Amino acid sequence: MKQPSLYKLRGAVRITVTGGDIETLINTVAEQGLEVWNLRAHDGRVAEMNILLPHFFRLRPVLKRTGCRVKVTHRSGFPFFAARLLRRKFFLGGMLFFVAALFALSSMVWSVEVKGNVTIPTDEVLAAAKKEGIYPLQWGFRLQSQDKLSRQLALALPDVTWIGVSKEGTTITIQVVESAQPKREPLLNPRHLISKSDAVITQIYAEQGRPVVQKDMRVKKGQVLISGILGDEENTKTIVAKGEVRGLVWREYQVEVPLVQKHNTMTGESRERFYMVLGNWAIQLWGYGSTPFSSFDTESNHRPLTWRSFTLPMGWLTEKDLETREHEEQQTIEWARTKGLEGARNDIIAKNGKGTKIISEKILHEKKENGKVYMKVLFEVEESIAEELPLVHSQGE
Repeated sequence: MKQPSLYKLRGAVRITVTGGDIETLINTVAEQGLEVWNLRAHDGRVAEMNILLPHFFRLRPVLKRTGCRVKVTHRSGFPFFAARLLRRKFFLGGMLFFVAALFALSSMVWSVEVKGNVTIPTDEVLAAAKKEGIYPLQWGFRLQSQDKLSRQLALALPDVTWIGVSKEGTTITIQVVESAQPKREPLLNPRHLISKSDAVITQIYAEQGRPVVQKDMRVKKGQVLISGILGDEENTKTIVAKGEVRGLVWREYQVEVPLVQKHNTMTGESRERFYMVLGNWAIQLWGYGSTPFSSFDTESNHRPLTWRSFTLPMGWLTEKDLETREHEEQQTIEWARTKGLEGARNDIIAKNGKGTKIISEKILHEKKENGKVYMKVLFEVEESIAEELPLVHSQGE
């Protein structure tokens, strides 16, 4: 016989029928429309079948007429699950409390993020949002519509062109588009541009002021490159000298590189700790005790619970300690020389800016001692050599 639909919801039992006239019982069950399935008969003396729970109670008159006996061997479906659940009141109460807590936590605002602000401080945006009811631990249903919140925040912050408020899960994001403000030029005092080191001029461009040096001229440290004084002895005017002056500079570096390089490698051994995360709290479940490794790296993996598009303020956190071991590697002198020169070049560019060019380099002295390579290197560098020198109004050139 065909298995009825929704039998799990309606409830069903597996029964064993013995004694009496089993064949008549089966025919009577079919005539009365009682829904049974998975029927198995054994030598006409024993039969097994599944029957819906409501129809099971209608079997009693048929059993009396046929003289059969019935034994329930298995129960399944929602009615039996509900009966077992009602007998476990504490479990039922805990499950209901968990569902209620989950709903309550997912209905709250747990974090407020501000994006897009450059000149407006984040604290100022958050303070304005708090006046409109947007702050952590606020109930989501107490918030006004997102369009209304956007309009009110735009009125509260006059330096913005547009503000958008969006809620995703337990997080509210405030997107700020600031209004374009005219750039304020800083007020500068009159000044010269002077050389910050001994050099040979390779390029000079005076945007404002009077250049007093030329290309290929050798200059000393502190020498004026672009003057901020215009005019003659009788009529002078001090201005802010502006421009760019580049020159060749010679720099000497002392470089030392150890030939034995130490690296940390993974051994493959690890130890895990597992936490349950509730908001900003983490409760450790297992993995207690100190890490047995003397040297290790720690990896963290946070997996929040999600429901549809909502990210809930709870989840799991796994921390894994990976054992490391120090490994020594012997390097060649050629490798140390290359590594040392590369480090010196990077230091020169980092100190003098991206426009710095290394024209040439020469190793003046090199030796190997105590497991290290020592070098004295002379670099010829083209860089910006101008720096400011403030002027007093009465000062002459």
